[in-house]
This record gives sequence, structure tokens and C-alpha cells, in this order.
Amino acid sequence: MPKRLYARSLIIVIAPMILLQSVIAFVFMERHWQTVTERLSTAVTRDIAAIIDMIETWPQDRDLAEVARIAQERLQLKIDLLPPDPLPSPGSKPFFSILDYSLGQQITRQINRPFWLDTVGDSSIVEIRIRLDDKVLRVFARRSHTYASNTHIFLLWMVGTSLVLIAIAVAFLRNQIRPILNLAEAAESFGKGRPMPSNFKPRGADEVRRAGLAFIQMRERIERQIEQRTAMLSGVSHDLRTILTRFKLQLALGGSKADRDALNQDVDDMQSMLEGYLAFARGETGESAVSFDLAGFLEKQVEEARLRKRQLRTSLTGDPEITVKPNAFSRLLSNLIGNALRYAKTVEVDATHAGGVLLIVVDDDGPGIPPDKREEVFKPFVRLDDARNQDSGGTGLGLSIARDIARSHGGDIALEDSPLGGLRAVISIPA
Repeated sequence: MPKRLYARSLIIVIAPMILLQSVIAFVFMERHWQTVTERLSTAVTRDIAAIIDMIETWPQDRDLAEVARIAQERLQLKIDLLPPDPLPSPGSKPFFSILDYSLGQQITRQINRPFWLDTVGDSSIVEIRIRLDDKVLRVFARRSHTYASNTHIFLLWMVGTSLVLIAIAVAFLRNQIRPILNLAEAAESFGKGRPMPSNFKPRGADEVRRAGLAFIQMRERIERQIEQRTAMLSGVSHDLRTILTRFKLQLALGGSKADRDALNQDVDDMQSMLEGYLAFARGETGESAVSFDLAGFLEKQVEEARLRKRQLRTSLTGDPEITVKPNAFSRLLSNLIGNALRYAKTVEVDATHAGGVLLIVVDDDGPGIPPDKREEVFKPFVRLDDARNQDSGGTGLGLSIARDIARSHGGDIALEDSPLGGLRAVISIPA
């Protein structure tokens, strides 16, 4: 069965119609068409048999003038006598020839003399030759008198009407399926962090409209919740920044230099943590998805690794242009690649963009993370004692922010063992 709803709906509409027409056509062909053809062939054969009896009963009418007149006027048959030459050899018959079968069977049954038929072609006349004792009787009969010729009209009407009905059903069905496709497109765009299509509006049947309204309400609740969280943390950040500024001012006005340096370091650490918390909560929600040059970004990372005296090898397969939130996506890759460069000497980045999916694999030869801790490091504020994300300025939010950005694009991040001996980070994002 096809997987798409449109194709399945078409099958639901078309299959019963084809089955019904097949049954009707079979019954019609088997009963009506064959029966009518047999009766017509029987009647024509009966008339020919009567003509033969007249010829044999009144042999004095050698030129058959009266018999021909009666056949023409009363039976609508044209007859004449031919020399007693051999009958023509039988020609090839059509694959499906009910007329040859019925007419031949009736001549054999009622007349029982050697005969020859010519029913092939589109001619409206059927030629019949019957060998008599010393001559050959040739009869021309109308095809419509021996054959149910209106069958094609019935089939044409049946098929033509069905095609018209199918075309109408397809048009209406497409209109019913389009709102579902629009809803799926809107949900997919929202899942990838992209703006909802501007032409999206609940349409179609009542159930589809309810699903569309439910999706819009859900999206509004999610966006409102994110906005409230961002606004709350922005307010908290503003208040805390004010307090930190007062700390710096008080430190600048008094105290020994050693005390001031230690307290200034604490204030800087608090400022860094505050910025990290705010970035994690904000999650780059206000950014729109646009085209992003992945090849150019990887080149910049190679230059940065060279400055840090680290070895970074990159490869890119497929289209380098992807549609993502550029700042958020840059932060995602910078976090993972920077984390790898901090704890490893060799890092490899392999990006593949094909089939509507962007797959980025980051391998390194660093110390790695134990398998039982790989999901823990994605939780906010989790810092492992000997983990890779443990540094003097870390807040335990790097991998959390990276996964949050990946999931906001409809993807995810997974950690595995690397062939280089360290850690492998696999980023999968629809693009």
C-alpha cells in the first residue's frame, strides 16, 4: 500500500469503482451481449435456411429473381448464386470473435453444409457462402442483424462516465488533502525552528480545522512560555548586573590590591556564569532561519585550530548551503569543536548533507567521557570531575546549550566512542 494519504484515498475511491465496473462488464458481456448475439445469429441463419429450402423446392426459378426479391424486401438479405468453385480458405480470426463462433455454430446446426464466413474488419456487411449441390449461395447480411453492435457504446459510456467521476473525485479529494499537507508543513517548520508558512490557515473538514487550531494554540502557548522565561531571566540578569556593578565600584574605592584582585575575579566569574545562564534560557529564540554557508564556517574553524596549534581536518559532502539559525548553529558547532580542540590534539569533522538531512560527526583523540556519563553531561549545570567540559570558566552549560540548539532545529546530538580513541559527537539535523 502507498504511504501517502492522498494515494490511499485515491485507491479507496477508485478501487470500488473499478471492481463494480468489472463485475457489470462481465455480467453484461457474459449474459446480455452473448445472448443477444446468439439470438441474432440464430434468426439470420434461420432466414438463410428458408432461402435454401425455397431454392431447392422451386428449382424452375433458375435466375432466383423472385427468391432474391423476397430475401431483399422481406429478410433484408442480398443473395446470388456463384459457380461451384471451391470455397475460399478460412482466414485468420480475431482473438475475441463471438460473432464467428455464434454464427458458425448456428449454420452448422441448422443448415449443416460446407460454408465460409467473412466477418473480419470494420465493414457493416457480413459475407456468407454456403455450398449447395451444384452451386454456391452467397449471402450478404448486415452486421447489425447478426451481432449486438451497440456493446462498444455501453462500454464507452461506462468508461467515460467513470473517468469524469474520477476526475471530479480527484479534484475534491485534493482540496481535502491540501489542508492536511499544509498542517504537516507548518508543524515541520515549527519543529525545525523556522517561521510558520504565511499562508497557513485552518481549512478543510471540521476535524482538520480542529487539528489546525489546536496546533496554532499549542505553538502560541510554547512561544508565550519561552518569551515569559526569557523576559524573567532578562529581568533577573539586569538586577544581578546592577549588583555586580556596585561590587566593582566598591572594590575600586577601597581595600588592598590583593583583596581587590580576588574579589574582581569572583565578580568576573559571576558575570560569566550569568551570561551563560541567560544564553541557555534564551536559546536564540528570536533568530530566524536563513541560508548558512557550512563550508565557510568549517574553514574558519580550521584557521582557529591552527592558531591554537591543534590539528583539525574537515570534510563536506553535498550542498554546503543549509537553512538554519546562523548564530545559534554557529554556537552549536563552536561548542562541540572548541570542546574537542581543548582536550584533544587531533580533531576530525565530517559533514554530509544529503536526503534532506545534515549529519555532522566530530571525532577526537582526547580522554573522552565514560559511557554511563554521556547523557548526564547534557543536563544543565552538570560538570564531571574529570570531564572534558571542566575548566576554570565553565558553567556546565556547553553541551546543554548545544543539544538545546540542535533540538530547536528538529535534530539531536549523540555521544559515542570515536575511532580516534576519544569521543565522537554526532549531530543530526533536518536541513
